[in-house]
Amino acid sequence: MSPTTGSDLPLNSGLKDTPSPAIDVLTTRNVSLKHIIIALLLSSLFFLLFCFVVLHGYIAWVLSNPNVAPLYSNPKLSKNLAYEDVHFPAADGSRMMQGWYIPADDSRKTIVFSHGYGANREEPWVPMYDLAHYANGLNYNVLMFDYGFAAQKSKEVATGGKKEAEQLLGAINLAKQRGAEEIVIWGFSMGAGTALQAALSSDDINGMILDSTFLLEPDTMYHNIRQHIDLPRRPSLEIIGLLLPVLNGTSMRQIPYTEVKSKDYPFPTLFIHGTEDEKAPYPIAEKLAENQTNEASGVWIVEGALHEMIFREHPKDYLRKVSEFLSRIQTSKTKK
Repeated sequence: MSPTTGSDLPLNSGLKDTPSPAIDVLTTRNVSLKHIIIALLLSSLFFLLFCFVVLHGYIAWVLSNPNVAPLYSNPKLSKNLAYEDVHFPAADGSRMMQGWYIPADDSRKTIVFSHGYGANREEPWVPMYDLAHYANGLNYNVLMFDYGFAAQKSKEVATGGKKEAEQLLGAINLAKQRGAEEIVIWGFSMGAGTALQAALSSDDINGMILDSTFLLEPDTMYHNIRQHIDLPRRPSLEIIGLLLPVLNGTSMRQIPYTEVKSKDYPFPTLFIHGTEDEKAPYPIAEKLAENQTNEASGVWIVEGALHEMIFREHPKDYLRKVSEFLSRIQTSKTKK
């Protein structure tokens, strides 16, 4: 038998190449690392989205739950005005309201004060007691009350005027029951916007004085949000719009801001606004005033004045404008 040479041996022995164990481990590690990176990126993205939604939820919650200080005084202590505590139902019967009624001698005229967001019937920065004293001195009965979001007991959420308009209508009903034949609403900020909403369904209002009118609508809401945090208009407004009904039961669509912005009210209305108002830009008041055709209506835009600070900054001019306007209401009623 001839000896076998190396060249006679099969080179592959019929076996396939087997990958190195080191290569398998490396490949597995690469795949695992890729999955981990993707998972981390997705987790980070979902966390950021969650934080974004939570931030908007917090904004919607703050809008619905303003921090309101408790009452610190009363008309007697502040201005030596005789008054009585009053309780009356909102027009829709949804809740009982609390307030103060300051009578004037044998008067058939009543001014109902409509306070702003984040305040109660005292609204000290206006200051409300001074204006109540002035109105009573003009022989007007005065009604001061708290909206539901400012109530000392059974406090509820703020709804941008939806529920508050019914509460203001309840105050108007009380004024009528007390014998008022002339009812003037004196509103501030969101209280002025609420007055405009209430007046859409009331025939009992003879005039309105609207100081620093704030009407809750997408533009003004976003304008105020931007004062505190720089968020994109979209989708921020859409997200907040979805969350508001959950937090306060009110959709933006339920606030008749479009109708208010185009309404020509049948009674005299005086708009007072400052050019440096950062919460409610003054062109809103100018546009609302342009819609009014009642000859006794008017608008006073005060250069450099801030939100609800006009009386403090220009007290004599303010009271003179108000007095002249109230006289025009009397003249308007006489012509009828």
